[in-house]
Amino acid sequence: MTKIENRIKVAPKDTIRQGWVNRLSPDFAWPYLQLMRADRPIGVWLLLWPCLWSIALASHWQYWQPENWRFYLPNLGLMGLFALGAYVMRGAGCVVNDLADRKFDAMVERTKGRPLPSGRVSVLQAFLFLGALCLIGLAVLLQMNDFTIWLGVGSLALVAIYPFMKRITYWPQITLGLTFNFGALMGWSAVTGGLEAPALLLYVGGIFWTLSYDTIYAHQDKEDDILIGVKSTALKLGATTPKWLAGFFILMIGCFATAGFMAGTGAGFYIGLALVAGHALWQLKTLDIDNGEICLRLFKSNQRLGLLLFLSILAGHYI
Repeated sequence: MTKIENRIKVAPKDTIRQGWVNRLSPDFAWPYLQLMRADRPIGVWLLLWPCLWSIALASHWQYWQPENWRFYLPNLGLMGLFALGAYVMRGAGCVVNDLADRKFDAMVERTKGRPLPSGRVSVLQAFLFLGALCLIGLAVLLQMNDFTIWLGVGSLALVAIYPFMKRITYWPQITLGLTFNFGALMGWSAVTGGLEAPALLLYVGGIFWTLSYDTIYAHQDKEDDILIGVKSTALKLGATTPKWLAGFFILMIGCFATAGFMAGTGAGFYIGLALVAGHALWQLKTLDIDNGEICLRLFKSNQRLGLLLFLSILAGHYI
């Protein structure tokens, strides 16, 4: 058996078996890259898109002038910093989650092969790796203005408590939404040095977005969640999930539309937002809460929804 075949055999079922982590990573780095979900970039995108939305919308809010509209472009350097920050901090969040859930993960078929429950990474090694990721994240954060730095520090409380919310409430997805969309506030403040109403509306809209996609995701694990005693919106909402998702998506679109209006975007934004709404409608039409493969595919499709909103904001400047 080759090294790659052996890795694939022992890798967790929720990894990408033929992904670059299993095929190309050095032996010393392999379990740590799995621990931070480096082979599953969807989480990075879902964390990054609210940052990019707010950078683009704040740039329009602050810098747009009729005579200069052709030369408008959000700050690419700032977007790059947020991309790096999203990559390492999403990885850090995965480590925190796996440390908290290692006993539960050992009882679930999909997750029992993860580095911590399988013993390929010790608890001490995971904490040391977490510290290294946080130091990189801190180095990125220190490139921002003071207000954004303090916002970033404040967001760590949400990162710390999220993994434990599934033990307490059937609505842990709200805490995830508060956490994953914090970049909507930080991206805006990195451009403007403060917070205005459009940033808050982007943030709230993003929370409803997260409630939608993570409820869909949670339907994959509902049988295991019942067995091990953890909670989720999938269990809470059950067969009424599609109706709730429709409400979440409507509130999401309403928040985004109001944010664009308050920021002074043009007609192009609303044309793009109609495409965002169409994507949400497609998810509702396609959803089968008892089909794990469909739930995973719809969850991953939200990467495209985030891209559509970002392009809508750019279109709102030019059109």
